[in-house]
Amino acid sequence: MLWVIFALITALSLSTADALSKRAMIKSDEYVIAWVREGYALPFIALSFFFIPIPHLDKTFWLSVIVLLPLEITALILYVKAIKLSPLSLTIPFMALSPVFIIVIAFFLLGEWPDKSGFVGIFFITIGAYLLNAKASSQGFLGPIKAIAQEKGSLLMVIVAVIYGITSTIGKIAVQHSSPIFFGFFYPLLLTIALSIVVGVKGTLHGVVSRPATFLIIGIFTAIMILSHFLAISMADVAYVISIKRTSLIFSVFYGWIVFKEVYIMERLLGSILMLCGIVSITVF
Repeated sequence: MLWVIFALITALSLSTADALSKRAMIKSDEYVIAWVREGYALPFIALSFFFIPIPHLDKTFWLSVIVLLPLEITALILYVKAIKLSPLSLTIPFMALSPVFIIVIAFFLLGEWPDKSGFVGIFFITIGAYLLNAKASSQGFLGPIKAIAQEKGSLLMVIVAVIYGITSTIGKIAVQHSSPIFFGFFYPLLLTIALSIVVGVKGTLHGVVSRPATFLIIGIFTAIMILSHFLAISMADVAYVISIKRTSLIFSVFYGWIVFKEVYIMERLLGSILMLCGIVSITVF
């Protein structure tokens, strides 16, 4: 069960990187922090290339990457901006919507109808998302739903979940035309190059070296997240690993409570737990 430990390390490292990123954005913008999360992790990830075989990369792989990059960059910037604008406990849990959007996309594009566990998962995720803003129920039954649109960070994270629902499908094609481990370590390099262009155009490239000690810690936790993720999936089924990785939702709620003194934690924790149950139902059963 060593893979469980690595999957939990992945979840904790991801939520830690998110908390550190939120704190770092007191003095930096989302474009700089988006670069930091990839760029400062890169030196640690690059070491793995000495141990990873490089597969043949065909035309389909590169076409997939070309489509992926702008979507991933947009999602990453919106993700970082979301945790900047709103509480962690009201943003990160909405990432649980991603598998729901994958089901919806698969239905419209492939005609795939979700099975019983898929419907159960959607139900739990929907109820969990509702409970995240349970305090707004005083404004009527639709209050918690309206509150999502009123909370800019939550709304941005919903958009991120939609984008990740699309990129997960395209990413699967890229993996099929390379290898899971190679793609997992090579893709951050491409993201960093692309983000460097974006940050350069914004005129804030100098910002990525403004606080190297702080940024290095973010990079280390991002690198740990990536490395432990691929160690875990090399030992167990991806669906099981992803389910445990999503416990980052719970860790983020606790970070929001302990580090950022966020409120309404119990209802958000309950909502996150239900959303996690939904993810498990969709991905495992």
